[in-house]
Amino acid sequence: MSAVSYWLRNPVTDQPEYLAPSILDSRRLFGPNFFSERAGAVLDVTCQHAAGARAVEAWPTEVRRLAAALGWTDTDCATRVSSQSASLFLTAPLDGLLTATDLSEHAWVAAEAVIAELDTPDAVPVLREKYTRERQALPHVVAIAQHAHERALSFSLDDDGCSVGSGVGVRAVVHSDTALDDSAEFDDSWDAVRDVPVALVTGSNGKTTTTRLVAAMWRANGQVTGWSCSDGVWVGADQLEAGDYTGPSGARRVLCHPRVEAAVLETARGGMLRRGLALNLVHGAVITNISADHFGEYGVETLADLAEVKSIVARALRVEAPLVLNADDPSLVVLAAQLGRAVAWFSVTNHALTHHTSPHTHAATVRDGELWLQCRGTWHTLGAVRGMPITLDGNARHNIANAAAAAVLASVVGVPVTAIRDTLASFGATASDNPGRLMIRSIGGITVVMDYAHNPDGMASLCRTAATMPASRRLLLLGQAGNRDNAQLHALAAAAWQTQRFDRVIIKEMTAMLRGRQPGEVSAVLMAALMEAGAAPDAVGMADSELSGVRDALVWSRAGDVLVLGVHVERARVLALMDQLAASGWNAGDGLPTT
Repeated sequence: MSAVSYWLRNPVTDQPEYLAPSILDSRRLFGPNFFSERAGAVLDVTCQHAAGARAVEAWPTEVRRLAAALGWTDTDCATRVSSQSASLFLTAPLDGLLTATDLSEHAWVAAEAVIAELDTPDAVPVLREKYTRERQALPHVVAIAQHAHERALSFSLDDDGCSVGSGVGVRAVVHSDTALDDSAEFDDSWDAVRDVPVALVTGSNGKTTTTRLVAAMWRANGQVTGWSCSDGVWVGADQLEAGDYTGPSGARRVLCHPRVEAAVLETARGGMLRRGLALNLVHGAVITNISADHFGEYGVETLADLAEVKSIVARALRVEAPLVLNADDPSLVVLAAQLGRAVAWFSVTNHALTHHTSPHTHAATVRDGELWLQCRGTWHTLGAVRGMPITLDGNARHNIANAAAAAVLASVVGVPVTAIRDTLASFGATASDNPGRLMIRSIGGITVVMDYAHNPDGMASLCRTAATMPASRRLLLLGQAGNRDNAQLHALAAAAWQTQRFDRVIIKEMTAMLRGRQPGEVSAVLMAALMEAGAAPDAVGMADSELSGVRDALVWSRAGDVLVLGVHVERARVLALMDQLAASGWNAGDGLPTT
């Protein structure tokens, strides 16, 4: 009797997507990842019962049996079990990653069959045929990866091609166009391949701001800088893409651009878990902080889990490069002790930093109102914190931390202290420096504060900063994507209300980010959470979109008010409305334009 059962069917071909109902996802990891520095394939499965747990234990044996039949002699396996599911990983040859996903599924089906004492069809002939086809389509990949390894150059791989080196020194090969095979000799032109300095930025909050700061510091040093972040991809002054490019595709877009002399890449949790890192060697990386967010996805259930996910960036660091960490974050202090590698610390509180820094490394801290940077044993002042525009006269404490993180990371990757200091003296003075993050405008007698704040810590930081601004009344526009559970939604609302009592709260519906929720469901949970936190029912309203919520806030406002607007998906339209009001001479209490 066969243990194979088909259940998820492709809507186009009406064929099963996976081999068993217990399989949730099967995907390739092209670079360093949660499990290994090597590429491979990961299988997510449900295992809520004893039989599932036993199948997880049996899976590596089945993997090795099938891998041996394909001639894969160095396949490693790793498993990670959470309360509801498990992730099963195997390493694989670079020209066999698609085959590895099938192998992993067949091994899981076989493992379930062993536990259930059932028979399964022999998967070896199918896997051999698939691996043969895949190798024929990618005859060059292994040779190019070996070439990169022998010369200590970075290597990057995706569906479309692979590359050695980066930026001005990159050599990119498109899979469909290459004539190289696994026995090819590399001509002299490959000797010009080299790496430009590359930095990775990850964490729960402050990633985009820190990325933009480091990019600005490199530009201040006269280097053509490429960077990718949650708002797009840039090379120098040119924006190449708009949208969220915090995954491997954004990184590859920067790394393969022939003008780039230095690169800084915002690196989000989702991209690392879904595809791994875009490249295997970088010169620096920072984890800004760890905050409760995205729990329940990919088996991440605790702050320690999340810290471990963020530490994937350390797998790509060159041997001599330290990992930059926040000494004020307890989760990262614990993580540092587990990683067993060099760390460069930053801190807003000097007391925390003095416990961790050494006299021969990089560090940053605030002392006597100034931000200080330690660079290879020598301390330099970067200026008064209150004089740095991004800190809002020292009131935006989270941006002081972001400035410190950026300063240390920039120093690690070779940016001179003068360029770091000059950048901090001016960055944030204009809205174009850091769009969407703590944007403050005075319009018609009111103060508008716009920010992306998307988790409890980010919301608390935003509200604390806004609380330092004098106001007759205060309003908050609040919303959240649907991929947070109810506990996280409650925590977001509580963080806002406990930090600052608002005279009015407008809950916005985010229809473009329902992510499995029903319309109105997230808003209802946020409403209940605000009531539970102590908000009066008549102080809370609903809006059917982000822009509609902003318009409602403006209609409510009067001179002297502060409006704290969480703006996520309709930022361009909101900014256009603000520009229109400013140009027309609008004052609080006036009517709004209809378009």
